[in-house]
This record gives sequence, C-alpha cells and structure tokens, in this order.
Amino acid sequence: MAKKTKVGILTGGGDCPGLNSVIYGIMLKAFDAGYECVGILKGWKGFLENITIPLNIAEHDDLHTVGGTLLYTSRTNPFEPIKKAKSEHEKEQLKKEISEKMLAQFKTLGIDALIVIGGDDTLGVADTVCKKTNAKIIGCPKTIDNDLLGTDYTFGFWSAVQLASNSMDNLTTTARSHQRIFVVEVMGRDAGFLTIYSGISSGADIILIPETPFDLKKHIVEVLQRRVRAGHKYHIIACSEGAYPTQESLEKDFQTISKETIDNLPKDPFGNPLLNKLNMSQILVEELKLRDELAKEFEKNDANFECRSVVLGHTMRAGTPNSFDRILGLRLGLHAMKLVIDNEFGKMVSLRGEEIKALPLAEGAKKKYVAPDGDIVELRNLMVKIRYKSREIE
Repeated sequence: MAKKTKVGILTGGGDCPGLNSVIYGIMLKAFDAGYECVGILKGWKGFLENITIPLNIAEHDDLHTVGGTLLYTSRTNPFEPIKKAKSEHEKEQLKKEISEKMLAQFKTLGIDALIVIGGDDTLGVADTVCKKTNAKIIGCPKTIDNDLLGTDYTFGFWSAVQLASNSMDNLTTTARSHQRIFVVEVMGRDAGFLTIYSGISSGADIILIPETPFDLKKHIVEVLQRRVRAGHKYHIIACSEGAYPTQESLEKDFQTISKETIDNLPKDPFGNPLLNKLNMSQILVEELKLRDELAKEFEKNDANFECRSVVLGHTMRAGTPNSFDRILGLRLGLHAMKLVIDNEFGKMVSLRGEEIKALPLAEGAKKKYVAPDGDIVELRNLMVKIRYKSREIE
C-alpha cells in the first residue's frame, strides 16, 4: 500500500471567525483525494517545536460552523533573530539559515507539504522560507482587518464588521438614554476597514481611521458642536485603534499626548508600534473633557456633556463565523488543497470577484488600506456632514 501524502496545516496570528472553515475545506478535499492532514498546533511555534495532532475528518463533522481554530494559534516570528543583524549581508545569511532549519522541520514533522493560514506577518514568513528553500508551502490569507492586498475580502472580516456594528447599535440605546458621547475603539492597527464599514453600518456620527489622519478641532469638536446645535442629544464616535491625528493637530490641539508618546510605544515581534497600547479612545475622551467651549455648547442646548470610551477589542473576533465567512473559508480551504495536489507551491489562494484565484505569496501578503478617495470614505464624509446640516435651523 502506497504511503499517503501528508499535508500540515497551521494557523498563525490572531484568531478569527472562519479559521475552522478553512481547515475543514482543506480536510474535505484531502480526504477525497487520498491525502492525510496533520494539524500543527500554535502556529509557527508548534512548527518549530514539533507540536502536532492527527486530523481525522470523521471526528470533525461540520467544523466550518465552529468559531476560532482547533489548532490554536500564536504570534511567533521564526525570523526574530534577524533584528539583531548588523548588516544586510548578515541579515540575508540569517534568513537563509533559519529557512533551511524550517525546511528540515518538514521531515521532523513527517509532512510533505504545508498550508499556512495567517495574515501578512505569518504569510511573510512562509514567503521567505519558500524563496530561500523552495519549500512546498501554500498560503491562505487571514485577518479580520481585511488589510491584505491579494484578496478582495478576507474571511472573518464580515463577521467582525457585524459584531462591531451590533455593538454600536446596542450602545446607541445607552447613549440615547443618558445623552452621552461614546468613543468606541474598533480593531484596526494600520487599516480602517473594520471601523469604517461597521461605523457606517451602525450610523456612527464620527468615524476615525488611520488612512485619513484627523484634526481634533475640525473633525470632532466642531462636528459635535454642530450636532448639538441641530438638536442631537447623543453621539457615537467610531475610532480605529490605529487612528492618528495630523501632526498639526497633535501639536496644536492635544494636551494629553505628543508625537514622542507614540514613538515610545512598545513594539510587537515584527517591529510594529502597538498602537492599541495608546488607547486612543480614552485619549479622545480625556481631550474632549478638557474642552470648556464644548461643555458650554452642550449646556446652552440643554444636552448632557458626558464622554465615555468603550474598547470592543477581542469581542470582535468572538463567536461563530457568519454564513459568508463560512462559505468563503470552505472555498479557500478547498482551493488551497487543490494547489497542493497540483504541486503549485509558493502561492496563496485569493478571492477575486466571485472566484478563488491563486497568486504569488509575496504579492498576496502585502498590506492594503482604505482608499482615501474611495466611495466608502465619501459615504462617511457625507453621513457626518448631511445629518447635522439637514437639521440645522437657519
């Protein structure tokens, strides 16, 4: 009896609704084609430490309906030592050495190919290993932030949008009852897709995203003044965790932070500033509380002036995937396994329009951002402007 080809599967980075859907899509096609699946636990950490479980499809009926990942996950970067390199030559040498060690792990793990499900950091590792060693790796893009260039939408994004939108819908009842300003912090370190889509969906009154740096006075204080004059008694501000003021506004308007505050933030394993540590929602609350002119405007118009922050955080990753993300995850898993069968490695699967396409890992793992001149930003701007203008008393 011929030995079955074994395919390893790992999930890296943050958890995400639809991860199990992708795994199940891979397993369905693998079983039908006579391949065996091996689960690698805890992402790249488990890959390096040889932590695996067998994946028997008979034990995982309807896995695509379950949230999270049964393989666990971690934010491990195998190329972390490269940060200490003192020259480009040393950096490239380390990349080669680490990649070769990772290739050797295929034999240790007993796998013939690997499917990596993760975001730009996880897929970036996969791409480097492929380039340095020709390892048999396929990628599948994963992030609730939807900020990967190679795919129109990432699985988990729409589930997270719905969760954030529902949260802001629910907060509106409390905001209305107490006449409050709620600053709601939504995940999105570099890109504002989650914030702008959920913000527009839920009717947030102000939406702040990293791609369009805001002016505290113009985009927040003055908008709130106009809204309260027009009769609005409560306000929801949707704020990306990576939202950032313009340099001019930072220097002119802010009393509680400076550019040095951001420069001194801790970094993640990949060198990115942990902007969520800044807690922009709370900073905005503190800044608004210091605005006497705003408090007076609210009092003049018989409205309470009370600001609160709410950080949605990991609740946006929670629960089961919605129908769109279940189907998308299954399709991506199916096509990832088909690439393995066809020996088309060094690629990732991608949603383009209504079809699943394959493209080079290096291309698909690049970052994408909300287009400042796109229609979704135009919609945001119109909703902010028209809703107070249409109620203004001349």
